[in-house]
Amino acid sequence: MQSKKLIVCLDVIDKRVTKGVQFKGNIDVGDPVEMASRYSDEGVDELVVYDIMASAEGRAIDLDLVKSVAAVTRVPLTVGGGLRDLKDIEDAMEAGAQKVSINSLAVLDPSVIADASEKFGKNAVMLAIDAKFVGVSEQIPSGYEVFIQGARRAMGLDAIQWAQEAQRLGAGEVCLNSIDADGTKEGYDLVFTDLMAKSLEIPVIASGGAGTLEHIQELFEGTAAQAALVASMLHFNEFTVSQIKKVMH
Repeated sequence: MQSKKLIVCLDVIDKRVTKGVQFKGNIDVGDPVEMASRYSDEGVDELVVYDIMASAEGRAIDLDLVKSVAAVTRVPLTVGGGLRDLKDIEDAMEAGAQKVSINSLAVLDPSVIADASEKFGKNAVMLAIDAKFVGVSEQIPSGYEVFIQGARRAMGLDAIQWAQEAQRLGAGEVCLNSIDADGTKEGYDLVFTDLMAKSLEIPVIASGGAGTLEHIQELFEGTAAQAALVASMLHFNEFTVSQIKKVMH
């Protein structure tokens, strides 16, 4: 059986790590380079850095930030936010990222998934999905709708169907973020995560809602997810990487 992974997410605004609840009320929690270095040393399996205002501000990802974080980490680094085309993805990889996380770009231009997968390999392409429960309908048969641009824009796309299409196009994994659970520290959306994981052949990373060690345990005991993405649990020094890893083992 494939081993489970612990991934830490750093959401960055103006070169500072920030954390909010359901994409609102973000507060400053520290320096991204310092935090990335510490988490790498403490033994996380991977790091994800999102330049979360880049797309909204219509600019490219902060490559200086990518280079600075890549220079201090010894674990795979995924970066996202402000990736507008294949050239931006190439620049991010050259700056030190091992993977890119694409969300808004992929929804608006799905061909970029195939292009990036062909150029860099499917393992370098993570599809990020921000979705929330809107109710089952003919258009949204799973009940979970895809949102883009920092959860501000509903796309009328069913999250499960979109993930399956992205898999077909060459995405190597899916990072599934529940907008409803994001930052609440009340637990992952286990039903949604398991539904997604069982509908795909590629790994699914659960994101949004981790707040206790029990939430990590529930995720891996109750769903087919391959990885847990955490932020608040570690950023606010409520738990350590070793405590989470112990529960995972």
